[in-house]
Amino acid sequence: MSYTSLQNIEDWNEVVERSHQKPVLVFKHSTRCNISADAHAAWERWMESAKGESVDTALVRVVEERPVSNAIEEQLGVKHASPQAILIKNGKAEWHTSHWHITEASLAENVR
Repeated sequence: MSYTSLQNIEDWNEVVERSHQKPVLVFKHSTRCNISADAHAAWERWMESAKGESVDTALVRVVEERPVSNAIEEQLGVKHASPQAILIKNGKAEWHTSHWHITEASLAENVR
């Protein structure tokens, strides 16, 4: 399953618009963190098993794309964490979790 890489504010704005047609799961990933690496692996396993049927997915690397990460926090009102998974529906955060709570099982249960 593929995902959108959020590299700039325009990419983020497109994801917000898309969330009005189909929910989008955004994964905020720190490339400098072992916890994030584990959560990223769980996210990838979930994407493979989910086959993209119910949601679109997007990834922001929080160190490399800090302005995008900050815009997500500001616009959604969800305090930043990394790793972090945020489900967006109709331009609003419907569900979110972070750190060790990002597992293949938690994603399968909450992202529909």
